[in-house]
Amino acid sequence: MLSPTEAAVPAPDGTPDAGPPEPAEPAGSAVRRRAARWLTAGAVVWAAAMALHASVPNAGVNAGSLFQTLLPWTGLGVPLLLALAAVLRSRIAAVAVLAPAVVWVTLFGGALTDKRSGGGDLTVVSHNVDEGNTDPAGTARVLAAAGADVLALEELSDASAAVYSRELAAAYPHHAVIGGIGIWSRHPLADVKAVPIMPWTRAMRATVRAPEGPPVAVYAVHLASVRVSAAGFTTGRRNDAARELAAALRSETAPRVVVLGDFNGAYRDRALAPVTSRLRSAQGEAGAGLGFTWPAAFPAVRIDDVLVRGMTPRAAWTLPATGSDHLPVAARLSR
Repeated sequence: MLSPTEAAVPAPDGTPDAGPPEPAEPAGSAVRRRAARWLTAGAVVWAAAMALHASVPNAGVNAGSLFQTLLPWTGLGVPLLLALAAVLRSRIAAVAVLAPAVVWVTLFGGALTDKRSGGGDLTVVSHNVDEGNTDPAGTARVLAAAGADVLALEELSDASAAVYSRELAAAYPHHAVIGGIGIWSRHPLADVKAVPIMPWTRAMRATVRAPEGPPVAVYAVHLASVRVSAAGFTTGRRNDAARELAAALRSETAPRVVVLGDFNGAYRDRALAPVTSRLRSAQGEAGAGLGFTWPAAFPAVRIDDVLVRGMTPRAAWTLPATGSDHLPVAARLSR
């Protein structure tokens, strides 16, 4: 029984009074809860995009290729999402952020370890020396100091090719230049020829014959440039050149092949799959870190690489900056 003081007091219309209203939820709490839900959903979508990067559509603006080129940088979203989850005081959102973190570590965690080892009987270096390089002689000295057996240089001009030939002659008595591409070697070169991947020469091939060990087919390549603009990621000519290079590699009969050069794209870029699906990245197998090469002032992507077939990478690394806008790349290989 309710006491008289507890009894419901009829309202003027005769209905019992329901008592005092429930306190209203603070507006800020509702906003934070909605924001946390959006953050949780965003973290899951971000993780899915990273995990399914090969499925990001590439039609039209080539968003898929651009996303794969920048894929290592997707990890920067993890601390940002965690910070937002902390601001929102949302445990669910913080747990959801673990999804993109796990995906990134799965994709790139191995790159954070040093996989370099001893051994190897052939050291190679590739460098886009930059046609606008104002100090080709200094660049040549940096390259010679690396002590490689073979150098592949891209983006040579007629004038700079003469400088490199002069500066590298003592260490590299054998060399060949075709168009803007050149190969310098401590060992004799044979079967030198241009590889037609574009209307003008952007690739060449030579057989390197070292005194010990089997010969190696060495390709020096420079795929067409790409552009990022309002029209999207322009890659058409590069992709065509990659398909032509892949056709040349399919007809290559040498059991040991090294492809050196500026690919103007990352190894994961699906548009380069005609080439990369047949070759292994020395940096991926035997490097330390992500090995970014461009731009040299603040390397953000790895578009220069050493790719191999029939050989074992023992170590891969980048060399110090030169007068070029690219960093040189090096690898030590076993035949």
